[in-house]
Amino acid sequence: MTAPAVCKADDIIAALSTVSDPELDEPITELGFVRSITFDDHGVIVHLRLPTAFCSPNFAYLMASDAQDALRMVDNIGSVDVLLDDHHDSQKINAGLAANAGYRGTFGEEAEESLAELRRTFLRKAHTAAMERCVEAQVKRTGMRLDEIHRLTLRDLPAGKQKTALLRRRVDIGLSICPSSRVVVDDAGRPLSPEAVPTRLRCAKSVRISMEGNAHFCRGLLATRYSDGGNTNTPQILDIRTTRRPA
Repeated sequence: MTAPAVCKADDIIAALSTVSDPELDEPITELGFVRSITFDDHGVIVHLRLPTAFCSPNFAYLMASDAQDALRMVDNIGSVDVLLDDHHDSQKINAGLAANAGYRGTFGEEAEESLAELRRTFLRKAHTAAMERCVEAQVKRTGMRLDEIHRLTLRDLPAGKQKTALLRRRVDIGLSICPSSRVVVDDAGRPLSPEAVPTRLRCAKSVRISMEGNAHFCRGLLATRYSDGGNTNTPQILDIRTTRRPA
């Protein structure tokens, strides 16, 4: 039998906070998608939930798989079981995760594209939104003109949450974080001409507004679907270990 997990709930929540909804670019812990965490004599069981039963199976699998991977990195966790509740593909996804079947092994012919490409698509969108947030904040802060934005570099951005988010997303898609790198770039990291910047920023703003709107909508659906109102801070935590370890 696997030794009981000796990690704490805070360790589990910290690991799960590194997992984001790919479409919304927000942690599943903040979105209220972590329903419960159970410690038993084998390890840890985590139940996830989503705003509707018909959320995209691709996104659902990606979040559940990422949660499983993040938890397996926690020291002294024992076995890891991640279960997706109340989704029309719950049985298929849960079986695939338990068997370590991978995305294509789980969905078979239904897996139209690779999980890696799906992930990269949404990482690019997350970078685009983060880039637009930084530019908008810089314009408000400094009064920078539109025809000057193409010269804006990472060095010019003030330290803070928005810059940190942008740097992390650039790393995620393999872009340079050299301080001299231009902020406004295309998806391949190429600087844009002054003439191309307005179009890029309009598209980026549309992506950002869409992501933020969808996040708000999903929170509302989750709150309506579940009796706890989609509480984002307190997943149910159960400890049913018969052998306890020192705290």
